Amino acid sequence: MDTGKELLFFFSALGAFNGIILSIYFFFFTKKKYLTNYFLGMLLFALSVRIAKSVFVYFHPELPKLYLQFGLTACFFIGPCLYYFLKSAVDEVTILPKSWKLTLLFWGILIAAVGILYPYEMYPELWGIYFIRIIYFQWFVYILCSAFTIRNILKKIIRRKEKTTPAEIWFGMLFLANFLLFLFYFLAIMGARAAVYIGGAVVFSFILYLIISILLYRKRTDDLFLLYEQKSSGKKIEEPEAALLFDKLQNKMIEQSLYKNANLSLQDLSKELNITPHQLSQFLNNNLGKNFTSYVNEFRVNEACKIIKSNDKLTLESVGYDVGFNSKSTFFSAFKKHTGTTPLNYQLQALHP
Repeated sequence: MDTGKELLFFFSALGAFNGIILSIYFFFFTKKKYLTNYFLGMLLFALSVRIAKSVFVYFHPELPKLYLQFGLTACFFIGPCLYYFLKSAVDEVTILPKSWKLTLLFWGILIAAVGILYPYEMYPELWGIYFIRIIYFQWFVYILCSAFTIRNILKKIIRRKEKTTPAEIWFGMLFLANFLLFLFYFLAIMGARAAVYIGGAVVFSFILYLIISILLYRKRTDDLFLLYEQKSSGKKIEEPEAALLFDKLQNKMIEQSLYKNANLSLQDLSKELNITPHQLSQFLNNNLGKNFTSYVNEFRVNEACKIIKSNDKLTLESVGYDVGFNSKSTFFSAFKKHTGTTPLNYQLQALHP
């Protein structure tokens, strides 16, 4: 390789390596463990593996085809991780929902099965013609879902009519960066003249160093991971507006049993009340002193207590699912938090007062 290619290889490979290091940072070393941190770490790791594959194959095409298989396999996780990263922020998801676990497990099993049954080394045409189209189609679908999830943020950034918060700019930037990466690779694969295959790795490196610069420059980074963090401002919704909103919220939760929906999100509940997720989060945090998850779980636990007292034939696990929890461990943890005892102890006390 000449000097120019060596510099390009070094810059691109270093970007992939630093991406893996940064993903480890988001997994293990951030001060506050938000669910968004973990998905951002997973996203960066998947992207880094994809970029590393591009770099090494572009400069060393004689390498085993296994590198290509690893890189394309990582693409299957880029879309889901991007979507769940943004979704967990917009809907203030703090505990990994069961549906998300099953989706990630599904992709993992599918990828492993395809990789074992149809390895790239033996089926290069199958991967190069068909699998790659499925991979990029899946990635594109998740990009569309991600765009829909943060559509309000993107509108604010594009129109510039409303003031955007650092978190909104951060999430919007990360989405647009992923979209650009997808576009570069897609155009390169389609044979567009202006698109160079290694261009995706270069773009990723620039984006990565921009992220690192932001994290190093900012003294406070916690506000980048929560879209509706209100504890710092402490601004309450004034009475009697707060009283009206509380009554409306309680009625919606009780009459429609919204809490029984295991996938109920902050955004869903705010739509029922005809207010923004920001306003609902502000009301819950500052007027009621609890976050969205804690508020909803109170209804679920109270309902679970009623069922346990009235029916001793149901298993505790089925009670948890009936009232809206998506896993046994989440139910037991929330129950103990709100009642001070475990569901089993509560059941024993109810049967033998």
